Amino acid sequence: MSEKEKNQAETTNTAEEMEVSEHILELRKRIIWTILFFIAFFVTGLIFVQYIYDFFTRNLEFELVVLSPWEIMWIHIMIASVIAIGATLPFFCFQAWLFVRPGLMPKERKVTLIYVPAVFLLFTGGLLFGYFVVQELIFNFLMSLGEDMFDNMFTAEKYFRFILTTTLPFAFFFEVPLIAMFLTSLGIIDPSKMKKIRKYAYLVLVILGTMLSPPDFILQLFVAAPLIILYEIAIIMSGVVYRRKIAKDEESAVE
Repeated sequence: MSEKEKNQAETTNTAEEMEVSEHILELRKRIIWTILFFIAFFVTGLIFVQYIYDFFTRNLEFELVVLSPWEIMWIHIMIASVIAIGATLPFFCFQAWLFVRPGLMPKERKVTLIYVPAVFLLFTGGLLFGYFVVQELIFNFLMSLGEDMFDNMFTAEKYFRFILTTTLPFAFFFEVPLIAMFLTSLGIIDPSKMKKIRKYAYLVLVILGTMLSPPDFILQLFVAAPLIILYEIAIIMSGVVYRRKIAKDEESAVE
C-alpha cells in the first residue's frame, strides 16, 4: 500500500471514529434530557400524590390499610413512577425521533414525527380503557363473589397492584397497531404475514384475555374482544403502510 493510500485510510478511519463519537454524544444528550424530564414529573407526582390517591380510592366503601411504614413509601413511589412514565413517554419518543432525524429524508421526517403523539394517545387510551372498563368490571365481579360473606379490608399495596395488573397491560396492547405500522415500514412484517398467523394470534390474545380477567366467560370474552379488534386494526394499518411502501419503491425504480 502506498503512502497516499495509507493516509486516505487513516483519514477515513478518523472520520468514522469522529462520527461514532458524535452519535454517542448525541445519544447521551437525549438520554440525559429524558431522565431530567422523568425526574421532574416524578417530583410532580410526589407533590400531588394525595390527590391521585384520592381519585383512585374515591369509589371504595372501606378504608385501605398499610402493614408497614415501607408500604406507605411504596405507594408514593409507585404512584409518582406511573405518572412520570406516562408523562415522559411522548418526550422520550420525541428525543428518539431527534436522534434518528439526521438519517431520514425530509418526507420520512414528517411521517415518523406523527408516531410521537400517536404513541402517547394510544398509551393513554389503553390506560383509560383498562381502568374505566376492564378494571371496574373485574373489581365489581370479584367484590360480588364475597358479598355478604366477608368484611372487606384491603392493604393499599394489594389494591394498587391490582389496578396496575388490570390496567397497564392495555396501555401496551393499544400500541400494537402502531408497532405493526413501524415494523411494516422497516420491511420486517407485512399484512399477508399477519393474516397467515391470525388464528395463532387470536389464540394468544384469548389466553391473555383469560389471564387478565376472572373465571367468567362473559368477562373473558369482553376483555379478549378488544385485543382481537386491535389486531385487526393492526392488519389494516400495516396494509396502508405496505401499499405506500410498494408505491414508493416503484417510483424510485422508475426514476
